[in-house]
Amino acid sequence: MSVALFDAPPLTLSEEPGPCRVADYANLPDEPRCELIFGNLYVMPRLRISHQFVATKIWQHLEGVAETNGGYALLAPLDVHLAPHSIVQPDVIYVSADRLSVLGDKQGWIEGAPDLLVEILSPGTARRDRVLKLDLYARSGVGEYWIVDPAERQIEFLVNENGRFVVALPTGAVYRSALRPEISLDLCMRRCSWPPGRVLRLAGSGFRGG
Repeated sequence: MSVALFDAPPLTLSEEPGPCRVADYANLPDEPRCELIFGNLYVMPRLRISHQFVATKIWQHLEGVAETNGGYALLAPLDVHLAPHSIVQPDVIYVSADRLSVLGDKQGWIEGAPDLLVEILSPGTARRDRVLKLDLYARSGVGEYWIVDPAERQIEFLVNENGRFVVALPTGAVYRSALRPEISLDLCMRRCSWPPGRVLRLAGSGFRGG
């Protein structure tokens, strides 16, 4: 059976999942990379240097937290199975020591909702990340969702409350997770030269300013 691949979500979202399921995703070739979201397959765009730089810095920060607290911090590409109709590859994944059961060594992917997922916005994924994935992650029980916008130099911190995300505000210049107290992030920002432009920079325990 042939399947349709999409670049962006439709302008009007259906209440019912599309036709594709885990078996259709498993039969895809390795390239192009795709995600299965609410039963539809979406092609993932090629990544820019700025995207990878920011993702790596956030991962390094969360990896330090994970090592100290017995959890795991992981980078894309890694499949996260959230439902029979949804398999995603978030940019950064944090799994606490309390949720290590979602890490399935035998199958090679994550089965279930991690504590924290991070998506780095790009022109080709902004609507997918802010609309489709926002809804999917909330419904699937993902505890916390960070949306990072390198172009605007900002992070949105969203916390799951009863199946919907609400904005979590930092205290002063530091964001502290209410769900995972081991996670905190210094929100001061520092301009740095990095091709192809200025991007967020993590230094020490978080984003530093200057």
